[in-house]
Amino acid sequence: MNIIIIEDEKPAARLLQRKVEKLGLNVDTMLHSVEEALDWFQNNPHPDLIFLDIQLSDGLSFEIFEKIDIKSAVIFTTAYDEYALRAFKLNSIDYLLKPIDEDDLEVAVNKFKARNQPQNLSLDFEMIKKMLVNPIDKNYKKRFTVKIGQQLKLINVDEVECFYSENKGTYLHTLDNRNYLLDGTLEQLETELDPKDFYRVSRKFIVPMKAIKEIQLHSNSRLKVILQTYNDDEVIVARERVSDFKEWLG
Repeated sequence: MNIIIIEDEKPAARLLQRKVEKLGLNVDTMLHSVEEALDWFQNNPHPDLIFLDIQLSDGLSFEIFEKIDIKSAVIFTTAYDEYALRAFKLNSIDYLLKPIDEDDLEVAVNKFKARNQPQNLSLDFEMIKKMLVNPIDKNYKKRFTVKIGQQLKLINVDEVECFYSENKGTYLHTLDNRNYLLDGTLEQLETELDPKDFYRVSRKFIVPMKAIKEIQLHSNSRLKVILQTYNDDEVIVARERVSDFKEWLG
């Protein structure tokens, strides 16, 4: 297994190397700038895993991905959390904030190891059912009917900022910062919404991709989603959904 570290601060790179090797992995190469990394990738086989700082001495490491098609898995290691959303759209395993906690590092490494285990090819009944449903033929909801007093109002799906549950009710929150009570449950909504556009981040929230303004790291390896107008409660991606959420972001 070929592993490299890209980190402009050499003492930090050596410290990370020691922590990684304590977990039974061997670091083959350490690079310290965007320019050095670009030259290395153009002349060497791409590694299995990259530990990558974001702010390097000569620019942001995202520049590497803009110039070279890198297929390696990436664990970001950075002192800044404002790049999380951009990082998740790359082939990232995890996003670790400095100073790097050894337990968090071990979790990230285990995610990488699990992703590279041979896949179980057996299919259970639920998987077979999903494969038999052609998503092209699925008619997802395009609008919702809500009651306002004695009147009915139509809300198009592209006006929705999120769906949430509260006090046994299910609500629709719009981009113009209004809330409407819906019939049914979040479980029913999950089957009615296009999964390319909407994701259930927790038991309480379903969010559309286009309404996500920012993603922040949260406690216990969870993520906090900042929406355009909704701020009544924290929108937290449940820990067990983080990996799938990152895949959904693409």
